[in-house]
Amino acid sequence: EMQLVESGGGLVQPGGSLMLACAASGFTFSRAPMWWVRQAPGKGPEWVSFISSDSIGITYIDSVKGRFTISRDNAKNTLYLQMNSLKPEDTAVYYCALDPHGVRKGQGTQVTVSS
Repeated sequence: EMQLVESGGGLVQPGGSLMLACAASGFTFSRAPMWWVRQAPGKGPEWVSFISSDSIGITYIDSVKGRFTISRDNAKNTLYLQMNSLKPEDTAVYYCALDPHGVRKGQGTQVTVSS
């Protein structure tokens, strides 16, 4: 059974940093392209970043370019998202997902950026 478990969220002040992690199991993680998807209150899901199975292909939405870094460790079956210079508009539940729409995703981790 596919399982994705996110961790690392929390409350942070504007300008702060957080590192999210996603532990994957139940499928061949090393062959799976992965996404980070977020959903803010009252809004639909929005993909934030993509990484190919071999980490060669990486993309970000414009609003997080230069601030967020996606990475993965296939030996540890773990996906990461380093988030720097956080802004209040980054507040959302963040999910790791097997698709850009967040259909196959974990339970999510809350990120709140507020002073």
